[in-house]
Amino acid sequence: MPVLLYGTEACPVNSAVKHSLQFAFNRALFKIFGALSKETYQDICKFFGIWTVEEQISARKSKFNLRYGASESAVCQTLSKLR
Repeated sequence: MPVLLYGTEACPVNSAVKHSLQFAFNRALFKIFGALSKETYQDICKFFGIWTVEEQISARKSKFNLRYGASESAVCQTLSKLR
């Protein structure tokens, strides 16, 4: 599951997985709000603060890297500086 949410340099989250997650997300919005135009869905997401799958993965990776680098462990700090 962490690879799915964050990905790693050796095993990035591939575009097929991102596309599948985004499709499932879009279908859930469709079930909730019904058939609307793409622009309307984008407005709904903007007003409710819903991020796309790509934005969520990027934000989680950034948060993970910040917390990893802020760890007291010398190993974690050293590895965070290598990226």
